[in-house]
Amino acid sequence: MYGKLNQSMQILDRLIKKGLVPNVVTYSILIEAAYKERGVDEAMKLLDDIIAKGGKPNLVSYNVLLTGLCKEGRTEDAIKLFKELPEKGFKPCVVSHNILLRSLCYEGRWDEAYELMAGMDRDGQAPSVVTYNVLITSLSIDGRIEQAFKVLDEMTKSGFKVSANSYNPIIARLCKEGRVDLVVQCLDQMINRRFHLNGGTYNAIALLCERGMVKEAFLILERLGKKQNYPISDFYKNVITLLCRKGSTYPAFQILYEMTVHGFTPDSYTYSSLIRGMCREGMLDEALQIFGILEEHGYVPHVDNYNALILGLCKSQRIDMSIEIFQMMVNKGCMPNEMTYNIFVEALAFEEEMELAATLLNELYLKGVLSQSTVERLFMQYALKQLTG
Repeated sequence: MYGKLNQSMQILDRLIKKGLVPNVVTYSILIEAAYKERGVDEAMKLLDDIIAKGGKPNLVSYNVLLTGLCKEGRTEDAIKLFKELPEKGFKPCVVSHNILLRSLCYEGRWDEAYELMAGMDRDGQAPSVVTYNVLITSLSIDGRIEQAFKVLDEMTKSGFKVSANSYNPIIARLCKEGRVDLVVQCLDQMINRRFHLNGGTYNAIALLCERGMVKEAFLILERLGKKQNYPISDFYKNVITLLCRKGSTYPAFQILYEMTVHGFTPDSYTYSSLIRGMCREGMLDEALQIFGILEEHGYVPHVDNYNALILGLCKSQRIDMSIEIFQMMVNKGCMPNEMTYNIFVEALAFEEEMELAATLLNELYLKGVLSQSTVERLFMQYALKQLTG
């Protein structure tokens, strides 16, 4: 649907002419596609057009518009639409309130945010976990840690299921301020309550690195690993992977150094995580350099390391360079696997080089380096020309 709005609308018109009336879910998907492709004004015109043709969108469609207005920074227009919902036959739900609340908090309009919540209470509209998390996140970003803690306490006392996502914004702010003691207290509380720490938690801890407190970040992570009874090597590997996935590749490098000083030996998977992270963040030259550094220290890159780099280069539209890496890989005696070839076929398909992708896929199939199931999946996924010969 997304990226092909005109085509979708043409299909919709044909269905309506044949007497097939789309349901409200279809309308919501189309409106969301419209605002993502062309902006919320076009999405609002589309909604008007749908109504004019006899369509009956539901509250979800209006929530999509509210989201679009807020994402475009048009909070006043969002407030106006929110207030008009009863006239349109809809009572704002908790999702509607949460969308507007997030925007008000982001802009620091706290009095209006609290009034909105008070209105929810008057209307018998109970806040959700998302409502509390929006407040906690916004208060933490604004540096209002004491208030964030109060909201967290209120959330707990009200019987809501508190998770790491509620704590993470507070931990992130405390780390930005270098308040290590409070960070440790929060983490201890989370572990004592048996909360599952996630990537957002480790990403928050990594913010200590911005203040030059890399050793403190490492010591906190080491303590967490021991308190949770993880095999420390597996724990370190998992943390590095999660940091790289969350866009904190440089802090991951800094913390990894401390880990290696304390006896951790990175494996192929860890290096692949770092390479993927660097490519994801546009650090292609650095990703290339890591191979030289690894080899200088006696590490022989694994096929998964090469695949991570080739994938990153292809996603950055550097297929020419990825082919050079492929040739270097083979010259050094590291044989490609099915994933390597899969990456190249998908890269060509993403570049809309369908004929080249089909030709390559045919050749790889005939050479027996791709399984039948992989070949069939790629042909179906990208609508490539069927196998010949």
